Amino acid sequence: TVTTETSSQSKKCRYVSKDGSCNVLFRHVPEEWLLYVQDIFTTLVEIRWRVMLLTFALSYILSWLLFGVLYWVIALANGDLKDPNNDPCMFEVRSFTGAFLFSLETQTTIGYGFRGLSESCPLAIVVVTVQSVTSCFIDTFIIGIAVAKMASARRRATTVGFSNCAVIGLQDSYLCLSWRIGDFRGHHLVEGTARAQLVRAALHATGKVTVTYSDLQIKQNYIILATPTTIFHRIVPGSPLYGMSLQDLRNENFELVVSFTYVDDATGILHQTRTSYTSDEILWGHLFQEMLTSRGRFYRVDFSIFHQTAKVLAPECSAEEYERKKKIQNSPQSSLRSLHPSPRASHRCSPKPKGPSRHLQCPTITVELVNGNPSDAEVAISTANLNH
Repeated sequence: TVTTETSSQSKKCRYVSKDGSCNVLFRHVPEEWLLYVQDIFTTLVEIRWRVMLLTFALSYILSWLLFGVLYWVIALANGDLKDPNNDPCMFEVRSFTGAFLFSLETQTTIGYGFRGLSESCPLAIVVVTVQSVTSCFIDTFIIGIAVAKMASARRRATTVGFSNCAVIGLQDSYLCLSWRIGDFRGHHLVEGTARAQLVRAALHATGKVTVTYSDLQIKQNYIILATPTTIFHRIVPGSPLYGMSLQDLRNENFELVVSFTYVDDATGILHQTRTSYTSDEILWGHLFQEMLTSRGRFYRVDFSIFHQTAKVLAPECSAEEYERKKKIQNSPQSSLRSLHPSPRASHRCSPKPKGPSRHLQCPTITVELVNGNPSDAEVAISTANLNH
C-alpha cells in the first residue's frame, strides 16, 4: 500500500520550541540569586537590552553620586562649605551640587578648568585616584558586556535555519527521515556537525515525568554548509523509528530535536542552532524540492522553496515490515515457485491455451509536479499491452 499525507494541525507540548529555546521552568533553585551574582558577567550578557541599558546608566550615575558624597564630606570636614576664605581641598566646591559636578568631571575627564584639586588635601587626592581606577573598571566591564551581547551566538543562529517540517520518504530503496538546513548569509561556515535526538516525555500515574533520549544516526553529519543541505537518517535496524508505521507515528508522543554546531569563518566563534519537530510536523510520503541550479560559472540557490515539499508515493507500513516484504519478494524460493509451480497446483489450473503465453508486466508509477506547485502531484500509472 502506498500513500501520501498532509500535515496535521494538532498541537502538543513541546520540549524544545521552534526557535531552539527549551520550554523548561526551574522552581525552588537553592540560592538562585547568589548563583546569578557569582556569575555576574554571564547574567548581564543574558539579560534583555533594555535592562542592560538601565544597568549601564545606573552604574555611572551611582558611581558619580558615591564619589560626590565623599567629596562633599571632605569639603565639609575641611570647612570649605562654611568659610570661603579657607584654603580648600577642592576649588569651587561649596555645596553638594558642586561636589557632584566635580565627581562627574573627574570620572569622565571633562576638565572644564573651573573646578580642581588642591595639593594641601592628601585625602582628596587618594579619593580622586580611586575614582579614576574605578572608572576604568566600569568602562571595561560595560564595553565587554555590550560587545559580548552583540556577538552572541543567538543572533548568528537566526541566520542558520531549519525547514519548517521533516519528511519521511524512500531514498535508495530505504525509508529515510530527512530535514533541511541552510545558511542565509552569503559567506560560508568553516565546519558544522549535525545531530538529532528523539525525545520522549512519559507522564506516570503518580505525576512523575520521565524524559528519555535516543540518538539518531545521520549520514554525513560533518557538513560544509555552502549550500542548503538535506540531512538524512536511514531508518534501519537500531533506529528508534524502525518499527514505526504511519499510524504509529501519529499515535506516538515524541519530539525530534535537531541541532547544528558550527564555526563562523568571520568571527571564529562556535555557534549552535536548534529546532524540533513533533510527530505532526513529520510528513509521511513527501520530499523536499530541489533548490540548487547551475547556470554559467555559479550555482544558484532559490530560497523561496526552502520549506516546500512535494508529495511522493511511499509505503505506509514500518521500515521493518517494508524490509521484510522486500526480502520475501527477492528470495530464491519465491522465484522458484513462480518458475516451477507444483504439480498439484498445475493440475488444478485450467488447460494451457495454445499459442504464445500472455505475460502481464508490472505497472510503472511515475510522479510529476504540475505547474511547479509542490502541493499538486499527477500520478500516471501505465500498464503494458497484452502480447497476442
